Amino acid sequence: MKISFRLLFVGALFLSYFSCSSADSEEEIVGILSLSTIAEFSASQETQSVTVTANAYWYTSNNNDWITISPTNGIGNKTINISVSSNTEFNTRTGSITVISGDLSESLIITQAAREEITGDLDPNKVPSQNFDLATWNLSIPINNGSGVAKTITVSELNGVYKNDTYFYTAADGGMVFKCPVDGFKTSTGTSYTRVEFREMLRGTNTSIDTKGVNKNNWVFGTAPQADITAAASYDGEMSATLAVNHVTTTGDSGQQGRVIVGQIHANDNEPIRLYYRKLAGNTLGSIYFAHEPAEGSGAEQWYEMIGFKDNSGSNPPDGIALNEKFSYNIKVVGDDLTVTIIREGKADVVKTVVMANSGYNNGGQYMYFKAGVYNQNNTGDADDYVQATFYALEKSHTVN
Repeated sequence: MKISFRLLFVGALFLSYFSCSSADSEEEIVGILSLSTIAEFSASQETQSVTVTANAYWYTSNNNDWITISPTNGIGNKTINISVSSNTEFNTRTGSITVISGDLSESLIITQAAREEITGDLDPNKVPSQNFDLATWNLSIPINNGSGVAKTITVSELNGVYKNDTYFYTAADGGMVFKCPVDGFKTSTGTSYTRVEFREMLRGTNTSIDTKGVNKNNWVFGTAPQADITAAASYDGEMSATLAVNHVTTTGDSGQQGRVIVGQIHANDNEPIRLYYRKLAGNTLGSIYFAHEPAEGSGAEQWYEMIGFKDNSGSNPPDGIALNEKFSYNIKVVGDDLTVTIIREGKADVVKTVVMANSGYNNGGQYMYFKAGVYNQNNTGDADDYVQATFYALEKSHTVN
């Protein structure tokens, strides 16, 4: 009996030892996941780094179109970059991202400051987007984007602290300067002329919306089909600008010298209006005229002189506009009526209305966007010859659905 008891006791110890060893070897590894803190972002496009501390695979979740993360996943400890696009609104915005590892998750609140209020006072020490509301514009400049066409400065980039000392900058009096040489890259292979010009982008920084089409990036005329009015961001429109043309080309073909487009409505493929300033080399004053181009298949282009003359050899236009002289224009569309007004201090307004009922823009599928800046209309002059205008006000509005 004593021998049996000792054997049972030794067996129990043996089983107890191996049972404990097995439990120790199968002990579950405790997950680790934590994130470093982050400061409030400025209103400009900006990137900050966050440290992920982990001991396993992790990935990120982000449902904010103004926040991007790189990289979006990893194993173990790693640094991720969190970037925000420019805040084009006058309100602080908040979002969050989440990092997930197994059953663990950590969220990080992202806060971005509101854009600075625009007082209307032009400050020569500020970039253009701090003096003007550029929340729904992008900008084309005539440098290579890497594909042989002009570079587009996005809405987000433009509304950061963007300037370009050659093409787009703030003047000594606070105005917004657009300067465009004859030589440079164009917006497409089918375009004949260079430009430093805004393109209206009603989508703002929401790049999930296409730039083209009857959609929430563009507008239509109020006489368009109801389905298009509903699908578009808005209908009808008005754009007002105050500017001075500082320089025009003086070299090249006489038919192209001295002319520049300073405002447009662009449609799918045509322009309901292109507004020109032109000063010939022998004159001290310039002219204002515009073109109305109907949609494809709806008739020939029409020209309207408002101040002075359109032709290539006209005399000094009576009551014309000199270089560096401030003037304002207003382009307004209500339904099929296009009204252009030229305003100068101390002088009567010059007004012209074009009825566009037969121009094809009230048909389905036609979409619109404003353009403003300088669109050089000389491709024959010296490479460094240029056009330049300084804008002192630029506003636009639409009827919202």
